[in-house]
Amino acid sequence: MKLNREKAVLVLEDGQRYDGYAYGTRGATFGEIVFATGMTGYQETLTDPSYAGQIVLMTAPHIGNTGANDLDMESRKIWVAGFVVRDPSRVVSNFRAQRSLDDDLESEGIVGISGIDTRAVTRHIRDKGAMRAGIFSGADATSDDAAQLERVRAGRQMSGLNLSSEVSTAQAYVVPAIGESLGTVAILDLGVKKSTVNYIAERGFDAHVLPQTVTAEQVLELAPAALFFSNGPGDPSASDRHVELLREVLRAGVPFFGICFGNQLLGRALGFSTYKLPFGHRGINQPVLDKATGRVEITSQNHGFAVDAPIDGIIDSPAGFGRVEVSHFSLNDQVVEGLRCLDLNAFSVQYHPEAAAGPRDSNYLFDRFRDMVISSQQPGENH
Repeated sequence: MKLNREKAVLVLEDGQRYDGYAYGTRGATFGEIVFATGMTGYQETLTDPSYAGQIVLMTAPHIGNTGANDLDMESRKIWVAGFVVRDPSRVVSNFRAQRSLDDDLESEGIVGISGIDTRAVTRHIRDKGAMRAGIFSGADATSDDAAQLERVRAGRQMSGLNLSSEVSTAQAYVVPAIGESLGTVAILDLGVKKSTVNYIAERGFDAHVLPQTVTAEQVLELAPAALFFSNGPGDPSASDRHVELLREVLRAGVPFFGICFGNQLLGRALGFSTYKLPFGHRGINQPVLDKATGRVEITSQNHGFAVDAPIDGIIDSPAGFGRVEVSHFSLNDQVVEGLRCLDLNAFSVQYHPEAAAGPRDSNYLFDRFRDMVISSQQPGENH
């Protein structure tokens, strides 16, 4: 990579401006700016559909060192609205690399900025909260400051925004079980990652990945052994249809597992509300306590919304689904990180047990899911 000194600017909706250099495609891009704290796994971050509509700032100073390859893609494309780094690597140093990160950013039309003090921007977001932002490079970098700010403030807010239709598969597809099949898991694709589908197939389930437009009737026609709700972008309060779908399937007695956005939708289906976090949890170093075992897991997370439920004690589901408890919570700020139904075969977590490039502390949850489904198939068994 050649060192680029073409000017670019990052503009936040509160008027803060950060001058840097063009990175990736030239032009203008807009979205909610958030920071991710992982020191590795940038390709997985870029291709995670949960980041749709967001400008992602990497807090690690050096990005691009290991290049890019086809195997580490978590979906079919890069989803971030923009990319902010301090020092893009000028050399690719990994035997798995097939191309540079710059190649991917340019080929997929991702506008980025480099050479800015990412620590200063991160501290500002932590103080003021995630907000709308814009990156301007090329001809757009020379436009008037006031005009740039006006364009940023005209952008869409993440609160109240449903992005499922933008990231979900258009057509259903199946990833067959590895080994003897234990049945079908219906996966509602709200922004699912490739590794999630693979882990479910590795547990012996035929993974039927369904578009977000599917109905409860269509799900039940598959006679699934379980239903799974994936991660995804947007505000869970704007997904009423998916909440109603989940309620219908739960009433039919189908076991359920959800992660990230799926956790928030289970919370809503059970009758709890959700709320927007000031700057969210994003990165691969988030500590979570499993209340059942007392074990602390270092987790990968990417969410800006959370379930509003008490982390202590057993709660009666406001929507009439029996007893519920918070199974996991964040050790940083006590945010709900998991839900467990005591009278239904259903649980969820807010973080990513399928995490690539790690950590793998939470991968056991796919085994817990498998065990729950097998147990539910035994007469008189629950969980």
